[in-house]
Amino acid sequence: MKKIVSILFTILLVASCCNDNQEKNMAITVNLRYTGTNGNARKFAEEMISSGTVDAIRAEEGNLRYEYYQSLDDPETILLIDSWASQEAIDAHHATPMMTTIAALREKYDLHMSVERYNSADMPETDKQFIRK
Repeated sequence: MKKIVSILFTILLVASCCNDNQEKNMAITVNLRYTGTNGNARKFAEEMISSGTVDAIRAEEGNLRYEYYQSLDDPETILLIDSWASQEAIDAHHATPMMTTIAALREKYDLHMSVERYNSADMPETDKQFIRK
Protein backbone atom coordinates (compact mmCIF):
# COMPACT_ATOMS: atom_id res chain seq x y z
CA MET A 1 0.00 0.00 0.00
CA LYS A 2 2.84 2.39 0.86
CA LYS A 3 4.42 1.71 -2.51
CA ILE A 4 1.15 2.49 -4.35
CA VAL A 5 0.73 5.76 -2.46
CA SER A 6 4.34 6.64 -3.23
CA ILE A 7 3.86 5.91 -6.94
CA LEU A 8 0.63 7.94 -7.05
CA PHE A 9 2.33 10.83 -5.28
CA THR A 10 5.20 10.73 -7.78
CA ILE A 11 2.77 10.70 -10.72
CA LEU A 12 0.86 13.66 -9.29
CA LEU A 13 4.08 15.56 -8.63
CA VAL A 14 5.35 15.00 -12.18
CA ALA A 15 1.96 15.97 -13.65
CA SER A 16 1.90 19.08 -11.50
CA CYS A 17 5.38 20.11 -12.63
CA CYS A 18 4.45 19.59 -16.28
CA ASN A 19 1.29 21.67 -15.88
CA ASP A 20 3.22 24.45 -14.11
CA ASN A 21 5.82 24.56 -16.89
CA GLN A 22 3.13 24.46 -19.55
CA GLU A 23 1.30 27.38 -17.92
CA LYS A 24 4.55 29.34 -17.62
CA ASN A 25 5.21 28.84 -21.35
CA MET A 26 1.72 29.85 -22.48
CA ALA A 27 1.42 33.28 -24.04
CA ILE A 28 -1.46 35.55 -23.09
CA THR A 29 -3.15 37.54 -25.83
CA VAL A 30 -5.47 40.41 -25.05
CA ASN A 31 -7.73 41.80 -27.77
CA LEU A 32 -8.78 45.35 -26.95
CA ARG A 33 -11.38 47.04 -29.12
CA TYR A 34 -11.30 50.82 -28.91
CA THR A 35 -14.49 52.50 -30.09
CA GLY A 36 -15.03 56.22 -30.51
CA THR A 37 -16.61 58.74 -32.85
CA ASN A 38 -15.33 60.97 -35.65
CA GLY A 39 -12.30 58.74 -36.27
CA ASN A 40 -11.03 59.13 -32.71
CA ALA A 41 -10.08 55.47 -32.30
CA ARG A 42 -7.82 55.70 -35.35
CA LYS A 43 -6.39 59.04 -34.15
CA PHE A 44 -5.61 57.39 -30.80
CA ALA A 45 -3.74 54.52 -32.48
CA GLU A 46 -1.87 56.94 -34.73
CA GLU A 47 -0.78 59.03 -31.74
CA MET A 48 0.28 55.91 -29.84
CA ILE A 49 2.50 55.05 -32.81
CA SER A 50 3.82 58.55 -33.59
CA SER A 51 4.62 59.30 -29.93
CA GLY A 52 6.89 56.25 -29.69
CA THR A 53 4.69 54.60 -27.07
CA VAL A 54 4.05 51.56 -29.28
CA ASP A 55 7.78 51.07 -29.91
CA ALA A 56 8.44 51.35 -26.16
CA ILE A 57 5.80 48.71 -25.40
CA ARG A 58 7.16 46.38 -28.08
CA ALA A 59 10.62 46.73 -26.50
CA GLU A 60 9.38 45.68 -23.06
CA GLU A 61 10.55 42.32 -21.77
CA GLY A 62 7.88 39.70 -22.43
CA ASN A 63 5.99 41.59 -25.15
CA LEU A 64 5.37 39.29 -28.09
CA ARG A 65 3.01 41.41 -30.20
CA TYR A 66 1.45 44.87 -30.11
CA GLU A 67 -0.46 45.71 -33.30
CA TYR A 68 -3.45 47.85 -34.25
CA TYR A 69 -6.04 46.90 -36.89
CA GLN A 70 -9.05 48.76 -38.26
CA SER A 71 -12.35 46.98 -38.70
CA LEU A 72 -13.73 46.81 -42.24
CA ASP A 73 -17.25 46.62 -40.80
CA ASP A 74 -16.91 49.41 -38.25
CA PRO A 75 -14.50 52.26 -39.07
CA GLU A 76 -15.03 53.72 -35.59
CA THR A 77 -13.41 50.66 -33.97
CA ILE A 78 -9.71 49.83 -33.76
CA LEU A 79 -8.54 46.41 -32.58
CA LEU A 80 -5.33 46.11 -30.59
CA ILE A 81 -3.80 42.63 -30.43
CA ASP A 82 -1.50 42.64 -27.42
CA SER A 83 0.43 39.43 -26.60
CA TRP A 84 2.69 38.75 -23.64
CA ALA A 85 4.87 35.85 -22.57
CA SER A 86 3.34 35.70 -19.08
CA GLN A 87 1.07 37.38 -16.55
CA GLU A 88 4.21 38.69 -14.84
CA ALA A 89 5.16 40.53 -18.05
CA ILE A 90 1.68 42.07 -18.25
CA ASP A 91 1.87 43.11 -14.59
CA ALA A 92 5.27 44.73 -15.18
CA HIS A 93 3.85 46.58 -18.20
CA HIS A 94 0.87 47.79 -16.17
CA ALA A 95 3.27 49.15 -13.53
CA THR A 96 5.12 51.38 -16.01
CA PRO A 97 4.56 55.14 -16.26
CA MET A 98 3.43 54.72 -19.87
CA MET A 99 0.09 53.39 -18.58
CA THR A 100 -0.62 56.98 -17.45
CA THR A 101 0.13 58.14 -21.01
CA ILE A 102 -2.17 55.50 -22.50
CA ALA A 103 -4.99 56.35 -20.06
CA ALA A 104 -4.64 60.07 -20.87
CA LEU A 105 -4.86 59.35 -24.61
CA ARG A 106 -7.95 57.18 -24.08
CA GLU A 107 -9.54 60.12 -22.26
CA LYS A 108 -8.38 62.64 -24.86
CA TYR A 109 -10.11 60.67 -27.62
CA ASP A 110 -13.10 59.64 -25.45
CA LEU A 111 -12.70 55.96 -26.23
CA HIS A 112 -14.67 53.05 -24.86
CA MET A 113 -13.18 49.58 -24.67
CA SER A 114 -14.10 45.95 -24.77
CA VAL A 115 -11.56 43.31 -23.84
CA GLU A 116 -11.12 39.61 -24.60
CA ARG A 117 -8.30 37.56 -23.14
CA TYR A 118 -6.87 34.26 -24.44
CA ASN A 119 -4.16 31.79 -23.44
CA SER A 120 -2.27 30.22 -26.31
CA ALA A 121 -2.36 26.54 -27.03
CA ASP A 122 -0.62 24.39 -29.60
CA MET A 123 -2.66 23.94 -32.76
CA PRO A 124 -4.11 20.44 -33.04
CA GLU A 125 -3.02 18.39 -36.04
CA THR A 126 -6.66 18.26 -37.18
CA ASP A 127 -6.67 22.06 -37.61
CA LYS A 128 -3.35 22.29 -39.47
CA GLN A 129 -4.91 20.92 -42.66
CA PHE A 130 -6.87 24.17 -43.03
CA ILE A 131 -3.84 26.48 -42.84
CA ARG A 132 -2.29 27.54 -46.13
CA LYS A 133 1.30 28.69 -45.72
